[in-house]
Amino acid sequence: MPEIYISTDIETDGPIPGPNSMLSFGAAAFTPDKQMVATFEANLHTLPDAQGHPETMEWWKTQPEAWAAHRSDLREPAEAMRAFVSWVKGLQGRPVFVAYPAGFDFLFMYWYMIRFAGESPFSFSALDVKSYAMAVLKTEYRNATKRNMPKRWFDNLPHTHKALDDAIGQGALFCNMLAEHVGRSTKSTS
Repeated sequence: MPEIYISTDIETDGPIPGPNSMLSFGAAAFTPDKQMVATFEANLHTLPDAQGHPETMEWWKTQPEAWAAHRSDLREPAEAMRAFVSWVKGLQGRPVFVAYPAGFDFLFMYWYMIRFAGESPFSFSALDVKSYAMAVLKTEYRNATKRNMPKRWFDNLPHTHKALDDAIGQGALFCNMLAEHVGRSTKSTS
């Protein structure tokens, strides 16, 4: 079975799960040739004993439209994470979690999946887009930033701080990098 890349983006009210909450997450499933086959998104109720980190909450004040989008149609974390795990398991392919940065997004997603769904369909691993860019560009990690990546890797997609929008954008970026690295053609998602 081929791999399927689950590009996932999260929004939080602080730096770590438990003391802080995941506000929302969005995931877009891509085949290796950049066909987006499915999406999933959820806005979550905050954790009962958690609170927003002061610096993060100050930043959210600068993003009122995105904040409002994350605070509507709220779902209980347990229900949303069980539905997400079921969604991933229903996809055709071996799931690979993809994020930018994976160290942050996967930390929250893994914690929430284990806590509320009792399992992770991704096991313990995640693919970090920046680390992959480092390898493809043959550069140091700190130089593998978006501003140093070739413009041809970016589709004309918005970065809105709304989880699903950002997941789609980073998924297309990853697929464009993958196609160039392995010599495969892709379709534009713009």
